[in-house]
Amino acid sequence: MSPLRVLVIDDERPALDELTFLLGRDPRIGEVRGSDSATDALRVLQAEEVDAVFLDIQMPGLTGLDLAQVLSRFKNPPPVVFVTAHEEHAVAAFELRAVDYVLKPVREERLAEAVRRVVEAGGPAPSGDVQIPVERGGVTRFINRSEITHVEAQGDYARLHTADGSHLVRTPLSSLAEQWAPAGFVRIHRSVLVALPHVEEVRSEGGRVSVVIGGTELPVSRRHTRELRSVLTKRDS
Repeated sequence: MSPLRVLVIDDERPALDELTFLLGRDPRIGEVRGSDSATDALRVLQAEEVDAVFLDIQMPGLTGLDLAQVLSRFKNPPPVVFVTAHEEHAVAAFELRAVDYVLKPVREERLAEAVRRVVEAGGPAPSGDVQIPVERGGVTRFINRSEITHVEAQGDYARLHTADGSHLVRTPLSSLAEQWAPAGFVRIHRSVLVALPHVEEVRSEGGRVSVVIGGTELPVSRRHTRELRSVLTKRDS
């Protein structure tokens, strides 16, 4: 298991510092970031990937429940653990599919149990899936190949795109095209490979063909149009 990256949110600095400290002692956690408001945390979550969120409920402005509601709309929402002094919000928290509800004052062993539930919530990779090691900021993590929407060539490197961002790997696109063909990856251009399960639309206008993935339109070269249509026909038959 790769070390977890977690975000802690609490508007009270002593509580934030204590929770950050305790989580940092857990060997399953590699990085802990702290935020003193749900609004600031949302900006962090939109810019960076985290494996879990530990948050207070009663905060000024956007509450913890409000933030959890926003996170639930993410394509791949991170597991949420509520850490609060108030018991009365437990039902609402679990309706938002929180993985745990920890009461203050926080005991280290109780927090360890919450981390265990976060790990279990992550679950194994889908059957037959492959995990791809990627590096960011000197930290190696793993993404499921099924999450990759398309791949772009960048010299001897390839940029893997997912719904949450992109990752550069030192593997030529030609190698990935050959290795990943059985998993539904098709070349639509000499420098672009797409994952068929993520293709939302195929557009044809004025003799030009393109595909839409995650709202992004990618042109299909004339050379690869016939191959793409052949694969799509076989998939739909």
